[in-house]
Amino acid sequence: MRLLKVQAENLRPGMFVAELDRPWLETPFTLQGFVVRDDEDVLYIGNYVDYVYIDADYAGSNLFLPDQPKQKTVIKKRLSIKADFEQAKSSFNSASESLDRVFSALNNGAQTDIQVVRESVQPLIDGVFKNKEAMAALVRMKESSDYRYQHGISMAVWAAILGRHIGLPIDELEKLVVGCAMCDVGMTRLPDEIFKQSSGLSEYQRQMVELHTRLGVQMVDENGNADIEVLSIIKSHHERFDGSGYPEGLTGADIPLLARVAGLVDAYDAMITPRPYAPGVSSYDAVQELIKSKGVLFQDALVEQFVQAIGLFPTGSLVELNTGEVGIVVKQNEMRRLKPEVVLVLDKKKEKLAALKLLDLADENVSISHWITNGLQAGSYSVNSEEYFI
Repeated sequence: MRLLKVQAENLRPGMFVAELDRPWLETPFTLQGFVVRDDEDVLYIGNYVDYVYIDADYAGSNLFLPDQPKQKTVIKKRLSIKADFEQAKSSFNSASESLDRVFSALNNGAQTDIQVVRESVQPLIDGVFKNKEAMAALVRMKESSDYRYQHGISMAVWAAILGRHIGLPIDELEKLVVGCAMCDVGMTRLPDEIFKQSSGLSEYQRQMVELHTRLGVQMVDENGNADIEVLSIIKSHHERFDGSGYPEGLTGADIPLLARVAGLVDAYDAMITPRPYAPGVSSYDAVQELIKSKGVLFQDALVEQFVQAIGLFPTGSLVELNTGEVGIVVKQNEMRRLKPEVVLVLDKKKEKLAALKLLDLADENVSISHWITNGLQAGSYSVNSEEYFI
């Protein structure tokens, strides 16, 4: 017997599992030694072991595991993101509530310690380092009661994902996240009706909104304990690479790096978030808009790095396949960004599937018949992605 150690997720149909990484009695496998029959067997085995030993020279008869009620355990295993998702949701809600209090205090003229903001966003940074896909999925599913507050927290998460991806030092990453969380604090000084109207802004209202960057810097700077980098993010996150932004019309490298990052994630989150005057778009469509803006509104390299960091179809987003089926992205493929892992939830008639089905679109056996044709807006076909993660 020639034994080879193989990670459970790397098993393939036809392999003979001879030994496990734990005693057989600690698993539900009824055979001590069996041939992997199909991809469902692979996922089923992965629920109970991390690695196995296969007999590379096995030539006996096929000994298959009896049919099992695998679907439920398969999905449970493959959506192991859900535990991290629950923790991410708690951190997100806590940060949102803290930022709400900070904004209210500043708006009422109180002196608020910026340290409160730092402490409230630290769990978001920790969450990105632990599982960025859980954080990305959460932000895409958020229900915003007030765009001004939750947009800042969402920006903070996207910025943490991008900042980590490009290798920012931890102190710079913390400043970036705090600055993004505080970007729209100046909006609290503007009339509420601007944010509730369903029509576009008038020229006068647009000019008022553009004041929020300077108002925000003034409100935060009055406390006297904010880093200069945080203030520059608040002031310059609406500057654009070609000079078409505000408040100073800065161009290229004259825009501070952290502000360039903030501006990019601000635009992305604004596009995917529904508001009274504009519906949200799918993440895929938002990414396409960013790609079109490379070298014009946003720095080429930052756009490319952001797309690499979140994927063309981020975790938690809805997608439609060429078959007409609808699925939820549950895992990124770092090397093949158009081919993530997807859990199918609707059939080609857009009816809910009785049993969920996992597809790895990067698998050669799958990719010849299934591929993504369209990114969908959150909530399309009444699918609530969150129920599949909690």
